[in-house]
Amino acid sequence: MIILALNCGSSSVKFKLYHWEKREALARGMVERIGIAGGPADHRAALKQIISGLPSVEISAVGHRVVHGGEKFKSSVLISEEVLSAIKEVKDLAPLHNPPNIAGIEAAREVLPNIPHIAVFDTAFHQTMPEHSFLYAVPYEWYGMYGVRRYGFHGTSHLYVSRRAALLLGKPPAETNLITMHIGNGVSIAAIKEGVSVDTSMGLTPLEGAVMGTRCGDLDPAIVLFMIEKEGFYAEELDTVLNKKSGLLGITGKYVDRRDIEKAAAEGDRRAYLAIEIETYRLKKYIGAYLAALGRVDAVVFTAGAGELDWKLREKVLDDMGALGIVLDKNRNEAAVSRERESLISNDGSPVKAFVIPTDEEIVFIEDVAAILEGRYETHTHFKYSFENANYMRKL
Repeated sequence: MIILALNCGSSSVKFKLYHWEKREALARGMVERIGIAGGPADHRAALKQIISGLPSVEISAVGHRVVHGGEKFKSSVLISEEVLSAIKEVKDLAPLHNPPNIAGIEAAREVLPNIPHIAVFDTAFHQTMPEHSFLYAVPYEWYGMYGVRRYGFHGTSHLYVSRRAALLLGKPPAETNLITMHIGNGVSIAAIKEGVSVDTSMGLTPLEGAVMGTRCGDLDPAIVLFMIEKEGFYAEELDTVLNKKSGLLGITGKYVDRRDIEKAAAEGDRRAYLAIEIETYRLKKYIGAYLAALGRVDAVVFTAGAGELDWKLREKVLDDMGALGIVLDKNRNEAAVSRERESLISNDGSPVKAFVIPTDEEIVFIEDVAAILEGRYETHTHFKYSFENANYMRKL
């Protein structure tokens, strides 16, 4: 069975072609600048470009990342016209993400019309959150009328690294409590109790939570009202400011990439230094909150771009947390700068372990596609996956 995993953004398509029986990636890559001068005109053109460059094999199915599934989709699903319509109905909950996901689905179904297409939702893993975690203290009617609640995102990443962490700990996922930290341009933290998500930092949209590359994360909602009064902002303008002009970019005034920020801070740029302090302080607070919420934690896991590669960020986040049971080994942490290798970065005697685990969201898409096609998929079946028998497993 040959499975194509697609992750469609507004101007890019990331892909992986995978041989399921051999547990082997046949091809992977990314097409960028969609709709931009010098790039493919649209997602259909991008998909044609990808397929023309793939090895000459018969594709059995396509797995699509969909960022927001609302409450309707609690697990991956075979895409039908009805399913596609339901995905379109919740696009207002993720206006920056769902439209390109939908465009990618429509383009792929047109280019590859005679094979199954499966949607895999970022929000599905967090559908195990209890009401007291996902509801906001706003008029309850908003939840029933408009679906206002915490949904959470990066679910496939949190799922993957949580299962890998359980394996590294030598424990079944159902006996494992974890704090998983996906730190890329977008950032989210999840509290995982007995293998399932019970809380996460992102909310109704991916704007809530930690400080991100261009997103503000948590803030006093009255700031929005205050700035409307002061500047006369419209909703669309504020959406742009909070999503695209805030976060690390907003603090530094010019940087998004943490490598640039660290370099500028070392050269005496006060705002760059301040951005590092604000970001790492916020991450440290989330660890403390989730330690309290979970009661017992086996490990803290760092993943995604900065989580995997930025040892200085990890050191500042975990510094002086011995009283909470997390004792960092600075030498191990500094050596853990690979996207190919899983690393233990805590001291051998640390009651709470700390790991760096490179994420592999596409393999979750592929696992779910294979399970659906083989007739062994049930709601939340993917929560049971251990990833322990495949040759993509990364050793410590």
